[in-house]
Amino acid sequence: MAGDDDEGGRMKNATRDRRSTVESAEIRLAVREWGDRVHPTVVLVHGYPDNSDVWLPVAERLRARFHVVAYDVRGAGASSAPASKRDYRLEQLAADGAAVIEATAPGKAVHVVGHDWGSIQSWETVTAPRLQGRIASYTSISGPCLDHVGYWMRERLGSGDPRQLAQAANQILHSWYIALFQLPLAGPLAWRLGLDRRWPALLARLEGLASVGVNPTQRDDGRTGVQLYRANFIDRLLHPRERRCDLPVQLIVPLRDPFVSPALFEGIERWVPQLSRTDVDGGHWLPLSAPDLVAEQITAFVERVEGPRTRGASAA
Repeated sequence: MAGDDDEGGRMKNATRDRRSTVESAEIRLAVREWGDRVHPTVVLVHGYPDNSDVWLPVAERLRARFHVVAYDVRGAGASSAPASKRDYRLEQLAADGAAVIEATAPGKAVHVVGHDWGSIQSWETVTAPRLQGRIASYTSISGPCLDHVGYWMRERLGSGDPRQLAQAANQILHSWYIALFQLPLAGPLAWRLGLDRRWPALLARLEGLASVGVNPTQRDDGRTGVQLYRANFIDRLLHPRERRCDLPVQLIVPLRDPFVSPALFEGIERWVPQLSRTDVDGGHWLPLSAPDLVAEQITAFVERVEGPRTRGASAA
C-alpha cells in the first residue's frame, strides 16, 4: 500500500544521516540532518576546534523524537573557509545560522543548541532581531555571550569587591589561550606542528575520553578557527552591547570546565528573563563525555517549551 511505503520511507529517513549544502554569503555550509521533519527541529552548533562530528552521540539519542540538524560552521569540517578575518565576525556566523534554519526548517520555529564557540555565536543569533519568531528556545553549553562577558568583566574589575575581583582573575587564568591566539602565528603554528595528532590524547587527559579518534580535518579546523577569536574577542570585550534574549534559555554549566568558569554566568538573568540553569559534574566537552545527560536536558527543555505534543514520540 502507498501509505505503508510512505511510512517505511519516513522511518528509514529518521535513522539516516542526510547531507546537503547551504549557501550563505558565498560560503558553502555542510549540513547533516536526522529524523522526520514533522517533529520539532533541534539545531546543534559546534564549537572550536571541532566540527559537527562532536554532536554525533547526541544526535543519535535525539533523532527518534526530533528533526535534528547539525552543520559545520564556516572554516570547519566540510564547509568552506573564507580567508579574511572579518568574515569570521559574529554577524556573519549568525547569518550562517539563519541560512541553515531557513533551508532545513522553512517556516518553523526551531530549538537552537550551542556548545563552546557554537554557543557564543548562537547568543548572537538569539539576541538579534533577524530571526524573531523563528527560534523557540536556546540551550547554551560552555559558551557565554561575549557582550555579557564584557559587562561582567567591567563590573568585577571596577567593583573593589575582593570576591568579584577574584572571579575576574580566575576567569582570566581560565582564558589564557585567548591571548595566545591573538598572536599572528601562535595558534595556527601549533596545529601545523602536530597538535592535530595529539588532540585525541589531550581530550583523553582533559575529559577522560579514551575512544575519540583522529578527526581528518582537525588540523584545518584548529588552524582556521583561530580567526573566530581574532575577529571578535577584543572588540566585544572592550565595547560590549546590551544583548537581551526574551526566549526561554537553558544553561548547562559544567562545574569542571577548564576554560569557562561557572561564575561567568552570574547576573545573566538581567539579560535573559526566561532562564533556567543546570550545573553538572563534568568537563568542557559534555557532548562527547556525557551525551545521555545532554540529550536528556535538551529533550526535557524542548518538551517543556513545545508542550505535550512531543512527549508521545518513542525514544531512540
